[in-house]
Amino acid sequence: MEDIKTIYDVIVIGAGPGGLTAGLYASRSNLKTMMLEKGIPGGQMNNTAEIENYSGFKSIVGPDLSMKMLEGATQFGAEHVYGDVQEIVDKETVKEVITSDKTYLAKAVIISTGAEHKRLGVKGEAEFNGRGVSYCAVCDGAFFRNKHVVVVGGGDAAVEEGVYLTQFADKVTIIHRRDKLRAQKILQDRAFKNEKVDFIWDSVVEEIIGDGKVTGVEVKNVKNGETSLIDADGAFIYVGILPNSNEFRSLSITNEEGWIETDANMMTQVPGVFAIGDVRDTVLRQVATAVGDGSVAGNAAYQYVEELKEQLEKHNV
Repeated sequence: MEDIKTIYDVIVIGAGPGGLTAGLYASRSNLKTMMLEKGIPGGQMNNTAEIENYSGFKSIVGPDLSMKMLEGATQFGAEHVYGDVQEIVDKETVKEVITSDKTYLAKAVIISTGAEHKRLGVKGEAEFNGRGVSYCAVCDGAFFRNKHVVVVGGGDAAVEEGVYLTQFADKVTIIHRRDKLRAQKILQDRAFKNEKVDFIWDSVVEEIIGDGKVTGVEVKNVKNGETSLIDADGAFIYVGILPNSNEFRSLSITNEEGWIETDANMMTQVPGVFAIGDVRDTVLRQVATAVGDGSVAGNAAYQYVEELKEQLEKHNV
């Protein structure tokens, strides 16, 4: 594995809205900054058709906002590099950021790796992934034009993406394990008013059925135990998220669920290691909150690097 001898002031792991903002703030403070990303810049914004709750835009397409943020993040010299991070090793005054092929060095690290969709874990889910099973309506919705799809879940993502799918599908059936939705009221109202949206309450998916591709789902009513087969051409799954934090568990900065815990300055219990956005233990996970986290962490990283420099000079290190 190649070692990079250059010591960065800050390495940001992940280039979603939080990471891009952290990169902007750190580099604007004249810190030598690198943003490591294993996918395309923007993270889950690239899977969002329209973002209507980010201040400054009445509505904007997710990939467009991603590119605008990348332009802002790199304008002061922050590097944007591909890298699949495997681990962070704390060497106190320097951190080793180990990727699949290189090891980078930094005085401070900002973790912005986000979260990913939970799987149902039912028979047929993995088998038909990409053949009718999807976790991204924006990515795959157009493949279901004039067809019937089911959406599993009752939160914001399930309801919002369910309504989005009605521009392609003839019918969208939302399957929820409870008798009422958890989504924001404005999203619920849109779904209830949409003639293409139907609901199956108090039910869970037991199996995804198919023959080469999805043809239906087997549903079980949690109150009476009755099962039924729902004919469908696709199944979009939105049943929660999991933090992308396994690579950082050796630092002991996560809680039991895997969310990274921080203080008000986004600092973890390891000095010089910060966490922001969806991977953090927080009450709200939105573009706006990730951007806010990123600005705080970028500024806090600057303060940390300056204090570290003073300490090293004081001890003639």
